[in-house]
Amino acid sequence: MTGDSVAGQMHVFYQIPAKVPPRHYPILFIHGSRLTGASFLGTPDGRPGWATWFLARGWPVYVVDQPGKGRSGYFPSSYGPQEHDPSRKQIAERFTASEKMTPLPWPEARLHTQWPGTGLPADPIYEQFFASEVPNMPDVSLQYALTLKATSELLAKIGPAVIITHSQAGPLGWMIAEANPGMVKAIIAVEPTGNANRSGKRPATTCGITINCLRFAPALDDAGKLDLVPVPKSRARGVSCWLQRKVRYRLPALAQTPILIATGEASYHAGQDYCTSAFLTQAGVPNDYAYLPEHGIRGNGHMQMLEKNNLEIASFYEAWLLRRIG
Repeated sequence: MTGDSVAGQMHVFYQIPAKVPPRHYPILFIHGSRLTGASFLGTPDGRPGWATWFLARGWPVYVVDQPGKGRSGYFPSSYGPQEHDPSRKQIAERFTASEKMTPLPWPEARLHTQWPGTGLPADPIYEQFFASEVPNMPDVSLQYALTLKATSELLAKIGPAVIITHSQAGPLGWMIAEANPGMVKAIIAVEPTGNANRSGKRPATTCGITINCLRFAPALDDAGKLDLVPVPKSRARGVSCWLQRKVRYRLPALAQTPILIATGEASYHAGQDYCTSAFLTQAGVPNDYAYLPEHGIRGNGHMQMLEKNNLEIASFYEAWLLRRIG
């Protein structure tokens, strides 16, 4: 049988405090790859998540499931076949027990101390987290386009907001701010997909910090014209960044938006997210970069919002917001 379906819709869970203090704009949380908004609502060992913490501090919170994920539904007739299911071994190695792997998957993995429980399959906390994993949409450009459209419609309903992205959602922060002038009061990009990766063989994204190019000035009709070249690492633990050989292209639409890019000490993103910050700086976009151990926050992997010190990190981000939002 065949029928009709509506695709591209986005489920949004929201809560608004009875009293909202000044400068406490709505916070829009956008989850990363193979995840849903559940990663912001609570932790796999039952502690409060970031959305709950920020709500208690007076911030309206909006937690999305990107189109094709979780409660937003997946429609094969519109999106094509789903990606394969995630691997238990890959999840443990990359997110929950990197420090226990032999050999270590990356040097900083040995510093990972903040995951609750053993982080290994059969541990109840690991199993609860693994149950939250979902397949990705194979067409990443379509995923971004659908989420951009839906979040832009959401901003039209709720007004100016702060955006907190994680991992795969990182490029969406820049895309949403560019597409909605004046509507994004600040962006916190938690370990965003961006400029560089561990392989170092090519940029992590084809257009510097996104797959499809943002609106550069002068106009850019071909990502190759950015002429990105590897620039040797500038941090003790770091990969080479991919920056413009000669600075020509800038991103004026992002220049007035407060931006924080933040990385955990033990994550596979350690030593690469500073390159996204460097690319933005080169493109004329002021931003702050925080390597969390340099601010006294130690031992975190990629899943900051779920780890034992998740609320310490939330407090750090709130303090930054209150300093930077006018």
